Amino acid sequence: MTAQPHLHLVDTVLRPARGSNVFESTVEQLATAIRLGVFVDGDQLPPERELADRLGVARNTLRDAIAALRDAGLVTTRRGRSGGTVVTYAGPQVASADGPRPRVGAALVDALEFRRVVEPGAARLAALQPLSGEQRAWLAASLAETTAAEDRGAHRLADSRLHLAVATLSASPMLIEAVTRAQAALGELLEAIPVLAANIQHSHDQHAAVVDAILTGAADEARSAMEEHCDATSALLRGLIG
Repeated sequence: MTAQPHLHLVDTVLRPARGSNVFESTVEQLATAIRLGVFVDGDQLPPERELADRLGVARNTLRDAIAALRDAGLVTTRRGRSGGTVVTYAGPQVASADGPRPRVGAALVDALEFRRVVEPGAARLAALQPLSGEQRAWLAASLAETTAAEDRGAHRLADSRLHLAVATLSASPMLIEAVTRAQAALGELLEAIPVLAANIQHSHDQHAAVVDAILTGAADEARSAMEEHCDATSALLRGLIG
């Protein structure tokens, strides 16, 4: 149960595609799930029929979306009886100088303020839920993964999974969707700055405070701890990106 806490997030992030842009929505959801660590390097995606049903799309649409993921280097497809689609994304790398520029100015502020609103609320609501033993173990395992990560890519994926786990435990579908969006935007921003050891340790301490407050049912403390965590990340990004 605790060996692969990321697999508990599949139902959280993958939802039926909406609107008229079904193909694009399918690509976005699958790519987001991979980039946020819901599926990690070496994981095999669920069977085609199951995945199409989960996303509410035709199998042809799903195949086209997976082809797009292959072109982007996020997955590879193995043929034959034991084949399937396997994730090949190992985590974010430092952006190159000529790469796409992250959000700046008002767009940066908007992304950070959006996160500041939704994630503390999710933490508070999670602390108010009557969590089962399995849910508590999952949250604790998700926290442990963040401190055990040995490199930048693994840490970023474990970090986003922990935040998605907190959102999932809030039991609010709208908050889960909002936190998923916030984490996707945050990931883009963090790829643009260097890894700072002092910040990583500070983040570990703040994550531990959030999880402890949730597990003890201290709702206001959970919200405050997540606010402090969001504020620290915001200060770093504002300073290094502008």
